[in-house]
Amino acid sequence: MYTKTTFFRRLTRLLTGSLAALCLMVPGIKTLADTFTLPEQLIGVTQGFLEFTVEDYLATTQTQGRYEIEVNKLDPRLRMPLCSQPLDASLESPTPLGRVTVRVRCDSTAPWTVFVPAQVRLLRDVVVMTRPLKRDSVVSEGDVALRQRDVGTLGQSYLTQLDQAVGLKLLRPTVLDQVLTQQHLEQAEVVRKGDHVVIIARSGSLSVRMPGEALDKGGLQTQIRVRNLNSKRVVKARVTGPGQVEVAM
Repeated sequence: MYTKTTFFRRLTRLLTGSLAALCLMVPGIKTLADTFTLPEQLIGVTQGFLEFTVEDYLATTQTQGRYEIEVNKLDPRLRMPLCSQPLDASLESPTPLGRVTVRVRCDSTAPWTVFVPAQVRLLRDVVVMTRPLKRDSVVSEGDVALRQRDVGTLGQSYLTQLDQAVGLKLLRPTVLDQVLTQQHLEQAEVVRKGDHVVIIARSGSLSVRMPGEALDKGGLQTQIRVRNLNSKRVVKARVTGPGQVEVAM
């Protein structure tokens, strides 16, 4: 229904638009940007501050990756008084990754503050599952691949090399495309407690083999206790393969 209220609203919008256009054409007439700090300026300040902050964070932590910054839209009706000083920006969040908030402040005689939310994504190639696996499965080369993900939401335990996962045992079930972390994995048992093993004692190019019994379980390159079945002496040895351990002479 077309009412007088509707008419006056349309007339107000028309006059406002015409006045703005007139201000652009006639010298000496101030525009909104001459009087207020507009949302576009606040977004620009936030974008520039985050770019600098993320670059500094990546350099300091020696983290690789490609970042993307998306500053949330602000209410287009927002009108903050024009600041006589350069706007100051600071990070309100603990890190510059993920969902962040930037405080933009004017420190003039009439100070004001606006909090601007944004999303910062750090994209890296990380290890993900190419198929579901059950708990206690040993990860093979065909089970994992490198895929680009936003690591800002993954913490610090994600894996960036396939050999960090291949040969390890899963502590819990996984699903397709799941990002693997250090908490998902442990060394697979190559030697079990009670297994008969070959103890290899090396000194330079000289090596001696003797029979032994594993007193602990262990994965590749782990240290376990082994009993020499000839001397009955218990020594610490490094697991080098199924049924095989090594000690230094």
